Amino acid sequence: MQAIFNRTKGDRYIWLIVIVLTLISMLAVYSSTGSLAFKYQEGNTEYYLIKHFGIFAFGLFLMYLAHLVNYKYYSRVALLLIFVTLPLLLFTLFFGVEINDARRWLTIPLINMSFQTSDLAKLALIMYMARVLSRRQEKIKDFWKGFIPVMIPPVLTCAFIAPSNLSTAAILFATCLLLMFIGRVSIKYIFITLGGGLLVLTFIILIALYTPFKARVLTWKSRIENFAKDPKGSYQVQQAKIAIAQGGLFGKGPGNSTQRNFLPSPYADFIFSIIIEEYGLFGGFIILLIYILFLLRCIKLFVKCPGAFGAFLAVGLSFALVIQAMINMAVVTNLLPVTGVTLPLVSMGGTSLWFTSLAIGIILSVSRFVEQNEKGEITEEV
Repeated sequence: MQAIFNRTKGDRYIWLIVIVLTLISMLAVYSSTGSLAFKYQEGNTEYYLIKHFGIFAFGLFLMYLAHLVNYKYYSRVALLLIFVTLPLLLFTLFFGVEINDARRWLTIPLINMSFQTSDLAKLALIMYMARVLSRRQEKIKDFWKGFIPVMIPPVLTCAFIAPSNLSTAAILFATCLLLMFIGRVSIKYIFITLGGGLLVLTFIILIALYTPFKARVLTWKSRIENFAKDPKGSYQVQQAKIAIAQGGLFGKGPGNSTQRNFLPSPYADFIFSIIIEEYGLFGGFIILLIYILFLLRCIKLFVKCPGAFGAFLAVGLSFALVIQAMINMAVVTNLLPVTGVTLPLVSMGGTSLWFTSLAIGIILSVSRFVEQNEKGEITEEV
């Protein structure tokens, strides 16, 4: 154990954030899965806690391994992943496991485990964007040699994700636009990319209306209409707002939530409302501050990293995670329509939590390099 601690490097604040969110997640998941345990596990309330702990433990192990790898190798991995991910997304779109009118999952043979290919795509695309932006800085203002190679992967990837998971596609596309802005891509070209993305989305919607994907389009339409026309929000949002109102300033205390019995998926998409009910607005504010601190630490890495690839990698992955967190909290508080995105490192999950852990592990790998560089142990940039 001591050897592991000795080999654990990288930003200590990011490690601390991971530990704090892990503890918060354990408490919140244990509290919010009570009704689920009585429904499916004959009242064994520890079942989901133990399961979640096992998933988290493996996620932390992946994070530890990822942070030990020299981040420069991820540039080579990114090229392979992007060519593997695009066919996987297409395959999932037509032959994936269908749940709630959406094909988002693929089942891994032999071990019978499902995962969302969009989670892999998110990691692969941001790594690839970091690679291509860092390598084309001298040509970045050139339309054909700089902009086109940067623009095509996010448009294609998000187009393949959007029919079954529009919210994830939107978050990923927004992250790529931010990376392009930071990577000195011309504002004119960024607006061209944005316009191209909207045109592709319109085309997808028109095609989907005459295919089995029509149900997804009707779901999007219903959510937007409910948000625009009903100030109270959907049923889930109404229950979430009741939880927030009951929480008050300091909450009811751990395990004392009542809305967990009425709120759909209180352990996943709406876990933030359970946290506020039990720990109050003060607890919700702490969660918000934790994500902001995480982003600020990653921006500091961006500023201090001597290599362009590492800088883009750290800030891109952090933007994706924090934007997702902000959107989740905005949905719970009825500031945005229901999207279905989880709260990173807090919501109960499976493979999505593992991909999040890998992303943070890669950020910590960049941080480890920055530490070595500051100590004079400089390694050549890829």
